[in-house]
This record gives sequence, structure tokens and C-alpha cells, in this order.
Amino acid sequence: MSCVPRRGTIRGRDPGTVDRRKVVALRALRKRVAIARRAGMKVALANGSFDLLHVGHVRYLQAAKRLSDVLVVCVNSDRSVRGYKGPGRPVQPERERAELVAALACVDFVTIFDDPDVNRLLELLRPDFHCKGTDYTAETVPEKDMARRIGTRVRICGDPKDHSTRDLIARIGRLARRC
Repeated sequence: MSCVPRRGTIRGRDPGTVDRRKVVALRALRKRVAIARRAGMKVALANGSFDLLHVGHVRYLQAAKRLSDVLVVCVNSDRSVRGYKGPGRPVQPERERAELVAALACVDFVTIFDDPDVNRLLELLRPDFHCKGTDYTAETVPEKDMARRIGTRVRICGDPKDHSTRDLIARIGRLARRC
């Protein structure tokens, strides 16, 4: 499945319109994941700040979707991004980052979370797979112990870590100084 904006109409909607119903609060997400699980579907959970959406993010999410029937993406809140990325981040507000991620066809649901990691979300949702990007190894995934305890398999997804928001911001800064 490709990870590009959906084509065609969704319940009579303009095909260029993002289905904001994909961005849901945790309570609604728990219900939707439970319905999918009862239907025998495999669920994968991916997470990140997705501050400036780039090809590395898309490839990561495409790979996560290939493991599952339902892909849940947990987007770090503005407060949590500032906590680990520092002042000046995120570049885009959390609702806009969530909407951008939701616009990808491979993404089924998006939620915004405020925690420093996704341990609590893993425990609440109990996905079949916890997907992390290639900047991690199975041993360095912060939530590996929780995943093991609840029976969730950790998978490293995406292409080599040749893309980063930090590098993209620096490149934009260099280009802006030339203008």
C-alpha cells in the first residue's frame, strides 16, 4: 500500500480533504483498536514528533503499515517535543502535525500524546507491533521492556536514517541566509 494522500471520495467528501476523523482522542482510539482486534486485524503502533514531515517519515510509516491492517500513529505533543528537542521546537503545532500524518493513506488513526515515551499507550492499546525508525535497534527502543511484557513485537522500520528534521531545518536556514 502506498502512503500518499487518498484518491477518490470518502463518503462524498472532496478527495483533497483530509479526513480529520482519523485524528482521535485516546479514549476513542482505544474503542477503534478494540473493534479492529475483535475483527481479527493486526495493529501496529508508530510514534514520533513528525515536526517537518519528510520522506524518511513516509518510508517509516509505509513500512509499519506493511506489518499490519491498522496503523496507529502517536504524535508527540508540543510540550513533549520541547522537552526533548529543546526551545524553538516544534516548528509546527501538534494539531497541524497530526493532520499532516493523518493525510497519508497508510495511516489509519492518529492521536497526540504528552508522555516522554509510549509505554502507557502500548499498555492501553496492546498493538501487535511497536514500530520504531532505523535510528533505533531492538536493544535501544525505550519501550522494549513494556512491549515484551505485554506481548507486543518490536520492529525496526523504514530506510536508513539519512533524513532528519534537524538537518532539514539547518538546510532551510542556510538557504534563507543566502536570500
